[in-house]
Amino acid sequence: MDQTRLAQLLDREAIRDCLYRYCRGIDRADEAALCSAYWPDAHDNHGAYCGPVEGFIQYAVGVFMTGTRNIHQLTNILIEFTSSAEATVESYFTALQRGPDKDGEVRQVLLCGRYSDLFQKREAEWRIAERTVIYDWLEEQIPPAAGEAERFGPRQPIGAPHPHDPVYRLRKRFNSSHHDRFGSLERESRIAGEDNRA
Repeated sequence: MDQTRLAQLLDREAIRDCLYRYCRGIDRADEAALCSAYWPDAHDNHGAYCGPVEGFIQYAVGVFMTGTRNIHQLTNILIEFTSSAEATVESYFTALQRGPDKDGEVRQVLLCGRYSDLFQKREAEWRIAERTVIYDWLEEQIPPAAGEAERFGPRQPIGAPHPHDPVYRLRKRFNSSHHDRFGSLERESRIAGEDNRA
């Protein structure tokens, strides 16, 4: 396999990873994850919001921290490189959103559409530079009357906003044990070096 093709495969994987970080960020109201998916000077046209990405992120985190339920799934990710540092990317999404409207009434909506993104690679990192959300399906649904404790029952734990979702505990535990393991190895190596000098 030639180097150009290998580099392009790695670039495709980096773009997909960025899209998945966006999904975690929006579903978990995780501002850091959302910021990591966009360049700081990016522009987002999200239907209800159109403007600098900073404004969209503040809007999204503010909405989804209010206890709404939100889940995004991506499919059909089509990546077309226009240069070694730029790509147009179309991703199909399905999003189920439930939460109070401006009058406090709980609403549930199924949305389907596509993200039309311009990705740019800067300093070896791919992120979204421009996004337009194309809506292909919108269906208002009747939210369930029963509360979450009753509906989920023994199916625990259930998803939560950042930092309370179980995935963050897993990451924290792994990062902590990873640090402890490598910290211990560094200490052992340092002690061994001191013993050899003695």
